[in-house]
Amino acid sequence: MSRFVLIVPLLLFLALTYLVPLTGVLLQSFTVPEPGLQNYASVLGDPLVWSVIWRTLGICVTVTVIAVVMAYALTLLWVRGSGLVRAIVELCIMIPFWLSVLSRTFGWLSLLSNRGLLNTWLENLGLISEPLTLVRNDFGVIVGMVHFLIPFAVFPLAGAIRNVDERVLMAARGFGASRSRVFWQVFVPMTAGGIMGALLLVFVFSIGFYVVPTLLGGGRSVMIAELIYLRIFQIPDWGVAAALSALIMIAVGGFLVTMIRRFGVSSQ
Repeated sequence: MSRFVLIVPLLLFLALTYLVPLTGVLLQSFTVPEPGLQNYASVLGDPLVWSVIWRTLGICVTVTVIAVVMAYALTLLWVRGSGLVRAIVELCIMIPFWLSVLSRTFGWLSLLSNRGLLNTWLENLGLISEPLTLVRNDFGVIVGMVHFLIPFAVFPLAGAIRNVDERVLMAARGFGASRSRVFWQVFVPMTAGGIMGALLLVFVFSIGFYVVPTLLGGGRSVMIAELIYLRIFQIPDWGVAAALSALIMIAVGGFLVTMIRRFGVSSQ
């Protein structure tokens, strides 16, 4: 009983900060501007909404795969590298957490814009005759999101890689397997739980991204979070925005439950 009393404040805090706003959004989706299911019908029947959903899914899947692959390589260096390498990689992982997402996004704008550092260097070297379009498109959005999400993918991967039994790897080598075969057929399957955890974490984070797609997409690569913002503050259409939010939340929640039950996310 005493243990339950200790977590009551936390439960109340979560209820106030999550359940109350969530309930309000769900009620608005059914009641604004009038009671009924017209908001959901409007969302499901709008070609613009579907185009944004498919673009969002495409970008999120691409970002998830790239971020997890890069995070896997980074985690290998962090867990299994030499002392100096581990220290350098650890700094590379931790420093991004000290910078706001807004600062990092403006940094990418300075680097990738038409008059940014990268285009200026390439033009000065004579490699290009006109600036490359690296922002205000899907490419810029993907670059910014991957950069932000790699550190989040590292931690579930690190737990799985640390739990790999070296004796199994040595046994595989003892039976004559090459290093590449040991890695792909023994090491990677043994870290499958961490890979799945990283994939789910990065994908869920990417679905709700707003700042990075808005700034690096420049209004030409609209994702679902930006569309919800536009429906609330520029059109405005609070009922449709609430219905869209509810549908995305239900879809992502159902996807998570299905994937966790099917594959699990244990790092063991």
